[in-house]
Amino acid sequence: MFEQLKALIEDENRVITTGIDEKYYSDHLGHIKVKPAAVVIVTSTDEVSKVLDFANLHHIPVVPRGTGTGLTGGTVPTEDSIVIDLTKLNRIQHLDKETMTLTVQAGVLLEEVQAFAESNGLFYPPDPGEKASTIGGNISTNAGGMRAVKYGVTRDYVRSIEIVLANGSIVELGSKNIKDSTGLDLKDLLIGSEGTLGIITEAKLRLIPKPQIARSVLVPFQTLEEGIDTVLDIKASGVDVAAIEFVQKEAISLSEQYLKIEFPTHKGNAYLIFTFDGDTASYVRDNYEKVRELCYQHNALDYLVLEDEESFARTWQIRGAIVKAIESVSMQEPIDIVVPINKSAEFVKYTQEISNRYQIAIQGFGHAGDGNVHLCIIKGTLKEEEWQEKLQLVLEDLYQKAAELGGLPSGEHGIGLTKLKYYLDYANEVQITLMRNLKRAFDTNQILNPNKAF
Repeated sequence: MFEQLKALIEDENRVITTGIDEKYYSDHLGHIKVKPAAVVIVTSTDEVSKVLDFANLHHIPVVPRGTGTGLTGGTVPTEDSIVIDLTKLNRIQHLDKETMTLTVQAGVLLEEVQAFAESNGLFYPPDPGEKASTIGGNISTNAGGMRAVKYGVTRDYVRSIEIVLANGSIVELGSKNIKDSTGLDLKDLLIGSEGTLGIITEAKLRLIPKPQIARSVLVPFQTLEEGIDTVLDIKASGVDVAAIEFVQKEAISLSEQYLKIEFPTHKGNAYLIFTFDGDTASYVRDNYEKVRELCYQHNALDYLVLEDEESFARTWQIRGAIVKAIESVSMQEPIDIVVPINKSAEFVKYTQEISNRYQIAIQGFGHAGDGNVHLCIIKGTLKEEEWQEKLQLVLEDLYQKAAELGGLPSGEHGIGLTKLKYYLDYANEVQITLMRNLKRAFDTNQILNPNKAF
């Protein structure tokens, strides 16, 4: 295989079949590790095409990979597979200010896209927590993030994508046109497909004007239920809010200890964190004052407008470090179940019941404005056998409860490998059949990211 791939790539340093770095065995969590047969680090769409043409001819599985920040095993290879590393496809190609689109290769990092857009007075709203993820990975999982409540998710900011099909064909799906009722929407079919239908090599992203003013507000409540009830009224009121996060006190305490910095308040047991943005200070102020009134109607213990940069940065730094704080002391299993927003409090309350039932620690936080509940199921001092046994029971109960509430297994991380069983347990069989038929149409020999997603 090495000789055949080297003939295609013409750079033996980018074709690896021995001494493969262990980072290619898994994803960010590293819970499942499989050594692939080969790794190819590509630098062009043409190279991706050549590798796929070769792999398809010989029925060799192919797993596309960016920076490996995924949390569901979506980049875990098979033993006979070729991993295509796309991180060297990392050029920002073209900014078209007339159509407000930015053309980037798939390996460009999210933080690089955001910084480039803002340096030109523009804004790329999708804001997944992992800023070192690649745009190709964001598109492949339809990543969400904190600003989804106002701005939407990755899908809403992709005008077109260049993909390589399993047989090596290169095709652009979508266009710079704002409206499109021409044929089936193949672009949106690929967004969120987790590398199972084609490999994304380039994208034209939609940008918008950058808001001139942003303010964050921190609101403590005695109970999470009071906070979530407040969010429902805020959503119904039509107030313009860019982000609404919820987090519980115990998770904040873990993050404080990890970062060795202090949260602006310790009142209450649950917190809402808001961001408001707009083009004038008066517009932003009007919106957060309306929310102030609604929060106090629901027994808010305080209403802290984070006007100074230090408290603003400290609050979001603590919120953003929760998962890393947990990982610094224990193995954990991350969950990103999404439920209807009016069921968020019920679901989070249920997670505490499950925690007590199985005597296992579970930390909850997430996006209150869109019902996306993030959970960390924590191993702690449990021995491996007991951890695995309890983890399976907890996962089965949580996914069943989510289904009963009308929720879904993933709001933004994707299904990958680790959620596949739980997705299929509650999925509509007709929908799964349609997905698998589409997979065959795009990938006749079933080589692209096998055994993932559906």
